[in-house]
Amino acid sequence: MTQALSPADRQEIADLVSRYCWALDTGDVDGFVDCYCSHGTLVWDAFDVPMEWHGGDQLRHFAQFLADQPTTAGRQHHVTNLLVEPAQGGATGKAFVAVAMRKGGGPHILNVMGWYEDSYAREDGQWKLAKRIIRDWSGPVLANIAGQTGERESRPLPPPLAGLLPPKD
Repeated sequence: MTQALSPADRQEIADLVSRYCWALDTGDVDGFVDCYCSHGTLVWDAFDVPMEWHGGDQLRHFAQFLADQPTTAGRQHHVTNLLVEPAQGGATGKAFVAVAMRKGGGPHILNVMGWYEDSYAREDGQWKLAKRIIRDWSGPVLANIAGQTGERESRPLPPPLAGLLPPKD
């Protein structure tokens, strides 16, 4: 049977989602890795081939690669409309994500529109991300909207992100 989530659980999960954004956008690599369970997984399912990072070393590679990019200094993740539900072994969640990019004196741009599909679990007494899937705001999520096919849409991996690919074990 699935346990209900207390108001404190919901707040801790919401804080976790915010810590993830702050860590990623300020280059806090340790803080980013700490948002995940020790065997946590990150999946970026927006490009031709979804990319996956498993465990602390690969998640550290992901966060460090982004921290090492000069454009990261202008990036902010904005996560809204977080929906959290109890699930076997923890909780699941989904939320809108938009990534704004600061461009000199402006105008600034909206760089990404998408959503997170999350699984949360308690580890060492804290809620952590067991798995996060990053998805574009396209494809199946829009299947009920007129003119949309619901087919997964993807795009080529931009060359600057080639170094983001998970290291080979």
